[in-house]
Amino acid sequence: MWQQQSFYFILSGIITGSLSVSWDMAVSPVVFVPRGEDVVLPCSFTHPRQQHYSGMITVKWLARESRALPFFTCSVTNDSMEGKHGCAESELKYSTYGDLRRGELSLLIRRVQLSDNGTFFCRVELEGFRQYFQKETQLYVTVQPQILNMSVVEPGSDGAPRRLQCEVEGQPLPNVTWLSASGTPMQDLEVKNQQRGPARLLSSVPYLQEVLSCRAESRLGAAERRHPAAHSTTLIISVSVSGLIVLLLLLVTACIAYRRNRVRAAASPIYANADTVENHRLQDSDRPVGGSVELHLVYSTLNDASSSQHAGVKKPISQQEEPVVLYSPVNMNSD
Repeated sequence: MWQQQSFYFILSGIITGSLSVSWDMAVSPVVFVPRGEDVVLPCSFTHPRQQHYSGMITVKWLARESRALPFFTCSVTNDSMEGKHGCAESELKYSTYGDLRRGELSLLIRRVQLSDNGTFFCRVELEGFRQYFQKETQLYVTVQPQILNMSVVEPGSDGAPRRLQCEVEGQPLPNVTWLSASGTPMQDLEVKNQQRGPARLLSSVPYLQEVLSCRAESRLGAAERRHPAAHSTTLIISVSVSGLIVLLLLLVTACIAYRRNRVRAAASPIYANADTVENHRLQDSDRPVGGSVELHLVYSTLNDASSSQHAGVKKPISQQEEPVVLYSPVNMNSD
């Protein structure tokens, strides 16, 4: 008798599929993703009539609370295994990742932001079944530590001292350490920390014009910035050096111009009357009345050394004078 009952039970299980396959859903408990990247929340399911079910399959994704309204819904008829369904081809922020007809309910989220951080629920509903199956998964958006801003807060009307504040961001929230100019942690400072949002922290310390560094660190990495910034000091030095170079170039140029002018001034007496003679040659008043006159420029070189030799006196070589060139116009009458 028990063998006959076992036979009917196995036959019934094969027909309905309830023996080998039961209701089940698999999700990842926690999914980590860096901010700005795409992420897939895995979700898959099986049910007793999977091999023979031809009705509607509906997947719903909920956020934050298990009874919240779904922010994403997709339905497909399980009567064909050809091609992709429309929910997987969407270019919107949310779309399915996989084929619902194969029990793949995963959700693709594009360009994840900190606002996407939290709990998600994967739910599946089958046509003709009153109950639905649902499980939750946790999305954890990570952000590497970074320093957003460093600024000095001047004393207020309440007489509070001047403070240097450092605004940092990171997920998980980073720890902030204040360092001296030599890089040593400063333990004796009065540090005030104030959290601003889930991933931002504002830290401040009393400030007396010294060089301080703010360091933000978590398991994902670290970031550090000093005040005043090192590049501002480098910029001042660079500008000073550039100014000195320009000044030296101007001095060299002035010296060269001065030397050239001295050379020209020393050489000008030799040919001092050349321009005068040239201008005189071009005047029409030198032309005789009724005559055709061509003016020629005649010059001669005078050397005082000859007169000295004639007198029987020789000058030292260092004291000999340069020859003097004299120009004189001569009228050449063509008549």
